[in-house]
Amino acid sequence: MFPRLRGALSAASIALACLLAPCATLAGWALYALADTGRYVAAVAPLADDPDVRNAAADTLGSGFAGIVDEVTAGPVNGTVRLFVRDAARSFTRTDAFREGWDAANRTVHTAVLRALRDDGAAGRPVTVDLAPVTERVRDRFAADNAPFARRIPVRHTSVTVLTAPEADRLRKGFHVLDVAAFWLPLAAVAFAVTGIAVAARRRRAVTAAGIGTALGGALLALAVLVGRRLTVTELPGPVNGPAAGAVYDALTATLRTASWLLVGLGLTVALASWLTGLYGRLPRRRSPAEPVTDPTPPRPTRTGL
Repeated sequence: MFPRLRGALSAASIALACLLAPCATLAGWALYALADTGRYVAAVAPLADDPDVRNAAADTLGSGFAGIVDEVTAGPVNGTVRLFVRDAARSFTRTDAFREGWDAANRTVHTAVLRALRDDGAAGRPVTVDLAPVTERVRDRFAADNAPFARRIPVRHTSVTVLTAPEADRLRKGFHVLDVAAFWLPLAAVAFAVTGIAVAARRRRAVTAAGIGTALGGALLALAVLVGRRLTVTELPGPVNGPAAGAVYDALTATLRTASWLLVGLGLTVALASWLTGLYGRLPRRRSPAEPVTDPTPPRPTRTGL
């Protein structure tokens, strides 16, 4: 193969490998971190103690309770009662019952969404969840804490729409693409990297270039995570609490941020190791001093020769 053709093929293969590495990391994180209910619940569980999340939950619960009181009293309640309801909601977010309800609600919603995304027969139908199991777990927790009238809390089967039918259909198509990409993108990245190094005329330089490219890809992925956070927080609708959304985003992308910096570290390590081995190979080796060679003395003439 001609040297120029080998160089072009090696450069193209290594460039593709470096481009696919962050994409493969993103797809793998989305499928194996977000699409796993256990990992998802474990990631968002600490948010029950986050002040911004608790304040947002307290505001939502307080507004909901105030609306219920308005319906019961057939009219708007006064400011004192509304303030009492809001304080009660804030106190509730500091209890173990809220933490258990938070985990139960996230697990219920995540399971329902995943079931709908993986079921092609659910096309054209919205994703709904029944909040009765969540209410029952919160009630049982109140009862275990000896809260008064805990057993009188009604458990009603209320269906809440999580995703509309068009939204669920779009996410289902994207989920199928993600499922395929998470499997094939890492294999393609490794295959292109191996091909680029194998056909290179100077393989050590190819390894160094692959390491630097991988590090740059990881840095770009980390930058994309930061930009995504800014866009997520700034473009939220008005009623959504920005700091709470930022806390949720940070919790969900913690693994992705770690993976991006691992790419940076791995790429720099490979590039540095390749450069050092090449530098060591170019150093002149010390040779042991050779023994001086003495010229043989000419034989003395003999009488016969004379």
